[in-house]
Amino acid sequence: MPLATAIYLLSVLGIGLFISTISRTQQQALMATFLFYIPAVLLSGFIFPIENMPKIIQYGTYINPLRYFLVIIRGIFLKGNGFDILWPQLAALLLLGIFVITMSSMRFRKRLD
Repeated sequence: MPLATAIYLLSVLGIGLFISTISRTQQQALMATFLFYIPAVLLSGFIFPIENMPKIIQYGTYINPLRYFLVIIRGIFLKGNGFDILWPQLAALLLLGIFVITMSSMRFRKRLD
């Protein structure tokens, strides 16, 4: 489903834009990216099941776009699910992406002034 990939890329690019606005140098941006994406992969459910994580960590995974995208990808490839089943994950991913892009663009605009 190309729509799901586009929505995921929207949120990930927003996070990248936000990291670039808080970094002063390229090295800071690289380190911030590592500090964000390594835990994001670990807490997405790709390596460890989210149900086996402590409750407080489970609640923290709701701000991770990779969590929703993995549910979508698994649903499409393994179960053959369509939009009628995957719409909650798509909606959450879209809302997260819109929020992150909005916050990043507002911060970027402030930095240009």
